[in-house]
Amino acid sequence: MVIHPGAAAVLPVLPDGRVLLVRQYRHPVERSLWEIPAGTLEPGETPETCARRELLEETGHEPGRLSAQGAFHSSPGYTTERIQLFVAYDARRVSEPTGEHEISAVGTFTEDDLLSLLRAGELVDGKSWLALSLHYRWGWPGDAGERPK
Repeated sequence: MVIHPGAAAVLPVLPDGRVLLVRQYRHPVERSLWEIPAGTLEPGETPETCARRELLEETGHEPGRLSAQGAFHSSPGYTTERIQLFVAYDARRVSEPTGEHEISAVGTFTEDDLLSLLRAGELVDGKSWLALSLHYRWGWPGDAGERPK
């Protein structure tokens, strides 16, 4: 069992409705993935503070408004990790990202762009898929030719 201090993940939504994702290499799957910004809670840190910190570090953005969307256990069969999801509405760029060592790119995506990534097997991170599905009210994607409802 892996004991984990918890984490926060945040879906940054720009004023025009596009969302930000970060590209990060994940050694266990031996590839770079598009994901929402996320990170582990530091000792004594609240999930909201962690979400704000990770958003700024990974993308250089701050939320106009941060909304908690709920929490889930990432894989309760082997870890205690609990991830609190947030949406950062009206995210605005205030600085350069400072997490360059871990993030290779920051991209902006429309809903159609995201659906293309999903169908192509390029959007496979669980926390990101859940946050996007809740935000866009997607159903299960079904066949690659069908648009989630």
